[in-house]
Amino acid sequence: MRTAMMKRRSISIFQRFKAFFVPSLNRPASDPPFSERGFTFIEIMVVVAILAILAALIVPKIAGRSDEARRTAAKVQIRNIEGALQLYKLDNSVYPATEQGLKALVEKPSVGTVPKNWKPGGYLSKVPNDPWGTPYKYLSPSQRGDFEIVSFGGDSEPGGEGKNADITNWDLDKD
Repeated sequence: MRTAMMKRRSISIFQRFKAFFVPSLNRPASDPPFSERGFTFIEIMVVVAILAILAALIVPKIAGRSDEARRTAAKVQIRNIEGALQLYKLDNSVYPATEQGLKALVEKPSVGTVPKNWKPGGYLSKVPNDPWGTPYKYLSPSQRGDFEIVSFGGDSEPGGEGKNADITNWDLDKD
């Protein structure tokens, strides 16, 4: 009996893998069926250690990406809004005024300079909020040019650094 136990413990993990996926018809009668065999404590600890090492390498790379993804999404949305504003200007010779806002890309403005060639159906299906759920700030004219589109970042307040830094159409290629 003791030699049978020692023989069972000396079976490697690869042999167990093979026994599970390629059952042998020539199995000795002294071997218990696979359902009665178990993994040794050492084998289980090796697997746990491997999983812990993999988790230690992968989790930090994934964890910090949500802020970066939001900043990238905001930049993409600002570029799309810029494109819609360019089309608006092509049709109407002016950009929407600040008081008309980005809503002028979805609905025909009724205040300020009412566009004569406003495209039926609009230039955007809806005005998006930034990835943090805050409406984009639109200025036209702005100090930097014809218009400015701003997302105030994660803190939804002007200024900030890192994930809270403002994103404007003038510095999309920054960072």
